[in-house]
Amino acid sequence: MEELAKGAHDPYLRPQTAPETVLEGPIIVGAGPSGLAAAACLKNQGIHALILERADCIASLWQIKTYDRLRLHLPKHFCELPLMPFPKEYPTYPTKQQFLTYLKAYANMFDLKPVFDTTVVSVEYDKGCGLWRVKTNMNEYFCRWVIVATGENAEQVVPKIEGMNEFKGTIVHTSSYTSGVRFENKKVLVVGCGNSGMEVCLDLCNYNACPSVVVRDTLHVLPQEMLGISTFGLSMWLLKWIPVRVVDWFLLLASRLVIGDTDKLGLSRPTLGPLELKNRTGKTPVLDVGTVAKIRSGDIKVYPGIKRFACNDIVEFVDGRLENFDAIILATGYRSNVTTWLKDTSLFSEKDGFPTKPFPEGWKGESGLYAIGFTKRGLLGTSKDVVRIAEDIAHQWKINMKPLKPLHHPPVS
Repeated sequence: MEELAKGAHDPYLRPQTAPETVLEGPIIVGAGPSGLAAAACLKNQGIHALILERADCIASLWQIKTYDRLRLHLPKHFCELPLMPFPKEYPTYPTKQQFLTYLKAYANMFDLKPVFDTTVVSVEYDKGCGLWRVKTNMNEYFCRWVIVATGENAEQVVPKIEGMNEFKGTIVHTSSYTSGVRFENKKVLVVGCGNSGMEVCLDLCNYNACPSVVVRDTLHVLPQEMLGISTFGLSMWLLKWIPVRVVDWFLLLASRLVIGDTDKLGLSRPTLGPLELKNRTGKTPVLDVGTVAKIRSGDIKVYPGIKRFACNDIVEFVDGRLENFDAIILATGYRSNVTTWLKDTSLFSEKDGFPTKPFPEGWKGESGLYAIGFTKRGLLGTSKDVVRIAEDIAHQWKINMKPLKPLHHPPVS
């Protein structure tokens, strides 16, 4: 890091006599799949970017905060990063370890070397010099472009429920859950019914635990595949020819034939169809990989929202039922943290830390600010946006690039 600060023999930096470091290329905040893809596409355009990452590894969410049985929920060709496909021998739905191997190979292929253990404290546009001022726990940089790649899952969401601090059992967020081995023969309540919550319930069953799941709102559950074809892939193909509402009608009909009437299991569907709901709110349907069968057989129980933790190990639900549990797993998701360090920008909403413009318009802000990985469409949205960003910066670089002038500082008295 000391050499980086001095700019010694490093293609990312312009040597400066000032204490700050002025960069020719962009800064990318975050070394997850989105940040790596942005750096690779820029490098393909002949532009070096400096990647800043607060963790000590690439893809820290995947490496540190995901459960062992995780696989990509969509077929691999929808999830590959630009310029490098998945290996042909990989299965349709790569495992967590296979995806990490792919990401490491991707970083090696493009010689991407993030600066790890570097937390961005603030990013602010300096109108005086026309550059972005990026402050970290280690250094301070100035650059023309900043690419925000911290994504939708930067911080865990932990709900505040009455009496939760008095619960005597174990409470963990899914970011700390690896497998059900530690919960064998225990009664476990999973709070949250998205893809992670449903899959954790299935994993707990495989380790002889007794899981229950809290389903507070309506949700769509679709089979991951229909007649051996990816439901998502089939949806994308149908949307080329048929309106979204007709595709939704088909998906719901096929889903009822494959997995049955989920309303009878306590999994009530929303009024809007799964694709229309996704487009309007970003809420992703659950792709079932076996959990629904476990609910139908009674191996997984379904409860409504939690009213409070009554005492010791007892949970009271909004329908008045009381039940005791040995452990609670919070599958309550994550949130963006952009607004805690990015100052004075209209690109991101103060409310939720997502771009104020919906996909596909939310990738570009003002004065050289960009967002990648905030589309609520997973890696598919990332791949589309990252190409736009790289081409946009490359256009400015090749047409309008002027040498950066050293920043002037008053003499030290």
